[in-house]
Amino acid sequence: MRESTVVWFDEIGLADIAAVGGKNASLGEMVRTLAAEGVRVPDGFATTANAYREFIAENGIEIPLRRELDRYHSGDATLRETGQALRELFLSGEFAPDAAHGIRQAYRRLGKTTGSANPAVAVRSSATAEDLPDASFAGQQETFLNVTGERDLLDACRRCYASLFTDRAISYREMKNFDHLDVALSIGVQRMIRSDLGGSGVMFSIDTDSGFPGVAVISAAWGLGETVVQGVVDPDKYLVFKALLERPGCTPIIEKTLGAKERKMVYAAGGSARTRTIDTNERERQAFVLSDTDIVQLGRWAVIVEKHYGRPMDMEWAKDGQTQELFMVQARPETVQSRASATRFAVSHLIESGPLLVSGIAIGDKIAAGRACVIRDSADIENFVDGAILVTEMTDPDWVPIMARAAGIVTDHGGPTSHAAIVSRELGVPAVVGTRRATETLTDGEVITLSCAEGDEGYVYAGGLAFVTEDVDLGTVPTTHTRVMVNIASPAAAFEWWRLPAAGVGLARMEFIINNLIKIHPMALVHPERVSDAAARREIARLTRGYDDPQEYFVQTLALGIAKLTAPYHPNPVIVGLSDFKTNEYAHLIGGADFEHAEENPMLGFRGASRYYDDRYREGFALECRAIKQVRERIGFDNVKVMVPFCRTTGEADRVLAAMAENGLVRGEDGLQVYMMCEIPANVILADKFATRFDGFSIGSNDLTQLVLGVDRDAEDLATLFDERDEAVLSMISEAIRKAHAAGITIGICGQGPSNHPDFAAFLVQEGIDSISLNPDSFLRAVSRIAEAEAQLDTL
Repeated sequence: MRESTVVWFDEIGLADIAAVGGKNASLGEMVRTLAAEGVRVPDGFATTANAYREFIAENGIEIPLRRELDRYHSGDATLRETGQALRELFLSGEFAPDAAHGIRQAYRRLGKTTGSANPAVAVRSSATAEDLPDASFAGQQETFLNVTGERDLLDACRRCYASLFTDRAISYREMKNFDHLDVALSIGVQRMIRSDLGGSGVMFSIDTDSGFPGVAVISAAWGLGETVVQGVVDPDKYLVFKALLERPGCTPIIEKTLGAKERKMVYAAGGSARTRTIDTNERERQAFVLSDTDIVQLGRWAVIVEKHYGRPMDMEWAKDGQTQELFMVQARPETVQSRASATRFAVSHLIESGPLLVSGIAIGDKIAAGRACVIRDSADIENFVDGAILVTEMTDPDWVPIMARAAGIVTDHGGPTSHAAIVSRELGVPAVVGTRRATETLTDGEVITLSCAEGDEGYVYAGGLAFVTEDVDLGTVPTTHTRVMVNIASPAAAFEWWRLPAAGVGLARMEFIINNLIKIHPMALVHPERVSDAAARREIARLTRGYDDPQEYFVQTLALGIAKLTAPYHPNPVIVGLSDFKTNEYAHLIGGADFEHAEENPMLGFRGASRYYDDRYREGFALECRAIKQVRERIGFDNVKVMVPFCRTTGEADRVLAAMAENGLVRGEDGLQVYMMCEIPANVILADKFATRFDGFSIGSNDLTQLVLGVDRDAEDLATLFDERDEAVLSMISEAIRKAHAAGITIGICGQGPSNHPDFAAFLVQEGIDSISLNPDSFLRAVSRIAEAEAQLDTL
């Protein structure tokens, strides 16, 4: 690239970071190389680092700049005094005539391409030490949007230069040990996309909390993207599973979470302000910003950009509300999870409980306890107490100096790609963002515990709760002949444990998704007119708002929950158990009391398979089938298998399979496999007959032990009698394995027994069980015991 004042994006690339900074070099790289692959980037130009140095020389800035920095380092001036003095040096300066002419000429040329004499442009700072793989410098310099006219453009450029010495930028460079005088600033002038009429946001090509590389994470809000970046709004969140993006007929969206989106930034109508932030209307708050087509297109772009750069990427996008076109407006390396180890990680667990105060989005996976330090205004930053938990409405780069000294961070606003989230991850500080009411609920000085170790949701509890942190080293995990799988209930937990070398999911419990995410009894959605409780009706209306058909709320929520749970284990098998609530548990769901009857012994009552073909639940079961069908066919996870729980007779098995077929789930069609939970003595006694109807068995050791020994598994006074290692239970398990293999079908076991009891693991291995499925937190311990048992067996 030639040395000059101004260069166009299509003239620069990644080799030009020293001349145009990381941000502009990346824009040029995309314009030059990715347009052919369909990635749209607004055109524009950049001033060079040489132009910045000419500005310093033209205005005699270097000597006073060094003098002010020396005063700061010697303690004769505060950070605030130093920053103000340095910025004033630039704001009072003037561009050399040649430099000003070059910027004006480029702006006029850009106007000709847009058909406007004064095109609206975004003026962005691009430092030569910015958007680097080991330092994001997120938001350290200024961006000016909707700049029109040559005079305003030159003023915005001057302000960009000054922003290289904001208090936050000075502090961040000090923290990262960058020499202030070695850093230069390039300015990117980019055609504005009318996202004020559409939407915009941020996208990562890796899950920013767990480090799972298989997804693209998209945040979206109405209007200009600064509200998302700054954390002013709680945006929509979408997850796209990248591996299935090119599978024909698939829409691999695995999460769609509606954000509050209460504000949006738009163009200002007039006056000196270029933009303004206004309230969104009710329709905008209840609508997703992006269509499924948009989400998938952005997901494809994430894959293209990541592949080209050869690393996980942090991107910004915008949707033009006039043309409905999507554009990529920035791309930089992701700086946290991409550097994390794939084989070593830490897992934290609370070992005490306390009252829940507020909740929000978990950033990171750590736990922190300490005193809350509530600060509502950046002017009061100096009041922060080192080691406290920062509680504030939102953060921007001005807050970085104290964020680095906080034990944890809690904000009212912001999503997973907000400033608070990005910087918290980079600093390794756990944060709970988007709580809506933390500054109102939490009291300055009170002791609280912040937990990000419970999945996507982050919680703030009263008091200093005890917790433990365990270091995990996957490099020590032995290989086994027996397939070792995991039991997963929570979709968020699946992401937390993606690094485990599991052979798939042996049991994914549908009940968790229904109870914790859906919360409504399925029959109450099919027959809302039968819900008698007024409060329940109001809650159903609130949860299903935005759905034309309330039943779709159940189907979509369940489908996305299963899909998210499945993603980390694709293409290994994921066995999804159909719902197995007992009547008393179903009754506790919203609206459930009107559809369930009281039973003396729900454990042996109307549960499992008996519900699916019964008129009392048949329509609810249809919703479960629709969700699974959507996961397999529309989303694309054909590795999902279905498991039927508590199937008492072969006749009942036939009726369940027929009910599934009526709802589009035909065993054997499109590779669908159907398993049965082997947990009733009848399942073992007639295993050869059940084997002709199912593709595999999974031993449910808890129910099998309960029914073989006649011991209520929940009875505390009989706990000493409840033991899956009892001779009678072992005999049943041995027989089930033998009969399954004789019939040519696979058989596994779900339960904690193999991890709790080494002798039980040895017994299962000796009997030749095909797979053992365990809770993730006991996986490593159990694998070692299984490997030991296999080694002992090999020596015999």
